[in-house]
Amino acid sequence: MSRINTNVSSLIAVNTLNTNNAALQTSLQRLSTGYRINSGKDDPSGLIASESLRSEAAATTSAISNAQRADNIVGTAEGALSEVSSLLVSLQGLVSSSANSAGLSQDEKDANQLQVDSILSTVNRISNSASFEGTKLLNGTFDYTTSGLATTSAFTNVSINSAKVGSTALAISVSVIASAQTGALTFTGSSTGLNGAASLSIAGNAGTVQLSFASSTKSSAIAAAVNQFTDSTGVQATLSGDNITFTSTGYGSTQFVSVSSNNSDAFSTTDVNGVANTTSHGRDATLSVNGAAVKSDGLNVKVVTANFEADLTMNANMNSTGMSKTFGVTGGGANFSLGAQVNSANIASIGLGNVNTGSIGKFVSNGTLYTLSDLGSGKAAAVNSGDTGLAQNIVNAAIKSVANLRGRIGAFQSNVLGSTINSLNVALENVQSSQSAIRDTDFATETSNLTRNQILVQAAGSVLQQANAAPQAVLRLLS
Repeated sequence: MSRINTNVSSLIAVNTLNTNNAALQTSLQRLSTGYRINSGKDDPSGLIASESLRSEAAATTSAISNAQRADNIVGTAEGALSEVSSLLVSLQGLVSSSANSAGLSQDEKDANQLQVDSILSTVNRISNSASFEGTKLLNGTFDYTTSGLATTSAFTNVSINSAKVGSTALAISVSVIASAQTGALTFTGSSTGLNGAASLSIAGNAGTVQLSFASSTKSSAIAAAVNQFTDSTGVQATLSGDNITFTSTGYGSTQFVSVSSNNSDAFSTTDVNGVANTTSHGRDATLSVNGAAVKSDGLNVKVVTANFEADLTMNANMNSTGMSKTFGVTGGGANFSLGAQVNSANIASIGLGNVNTGSIGKFVSNGTLYTLSDLGSGKAAAVNSGDTGLAQNIVNAAIKSVANLRGRIGAFQSNVLGSTINSLNVALENVQSSQSAIRDTDFATETSNLTRNQILVQAAGSVLQQANAAPQAVLRLLS
């Protein structure tokens, strides 16, 4: 070393020491924070990917929280409905007990009516009080709002289970392609009455009754006798001149009417095709809902499409081939965001209808719509003064509607919320695993780097010391 103004060896050693110090600081930072990427310069592309994954993980975590909250909300509603179901079962017992008119005094019937009134009041109270964080759940708050149904007689019941409504109303167009039919048999009578004595077996969905008629019995007397047992058989007789048409009281392929006689010469029936027959079944309606073919169960229509699910009950006026009705779903429903991305595909919706006594137990009798409230004192179905048969039909309808709502809530909890939570948890696990692989410190590797960098820093310092001492050799040349 013969030059002292520029110590090249020292400069090399300083540069190396600075580099090793920087590497040591990086290792210390990664080990102290636990992150491999602490700033953009550590790994620019990795930082971009990591931030995207962090955002996705945060959104997924919120989606899981949303699904859990939704489960809590609908679970609260289901718990209240469970109590309503118990009350309706008790109501069924009171109706059946009150039907034993000869075995009960009027005071006992009045006492039963007091219990009925109390149950109806409790059902209304549950409907108005069931809430989650102050939001009512069963008073219609989360029911769907519609347009075009207020003044129509097309449906006696519209229960919308799920609907995806955008910025404009969801239009629902229902067209009857083929109407629902009752089972029907026709007896061609004579003005002189039966041509001989006959015993008839009248059977329908409700039961069977045996009736005997003498020779020359008029058709009007036969029809009147059959109609006395309509509640027991589910068969009604309509007189047209001397002819009698026997029909099932219900519509659909599961409904039937059977009329058989021990004397076919005196009494025989034909079906709608004019063929001699003793049994006839009804027919389900075929409908089109927004262009999709839908089958019914009698007058009851189950609609399931990509963006609409509902139960409709057609009125007799609507049950005619060629009839159509269009209405709109304008909003409402309980809508829950169950995905990391906020869009319509990740919105799950369920309708929670009003369960007060004026909204459940809908039953049509002789063209009049009744509800559970009609079991109240002084009403048509009061157990102490009204029609207990009508009361039982109303209660049966109420039990069915509440059970259906509980079933839908259960399916929503299990198949939608439960499955969604499980899926989101798996997605969150994979996202966080990917983020960890990109961003987190590998401590095994980094501790090795730390040890190496510490040694290199010490070595560079020692070499720098030696490099700085090297120019002193020039002094020997000057001595």
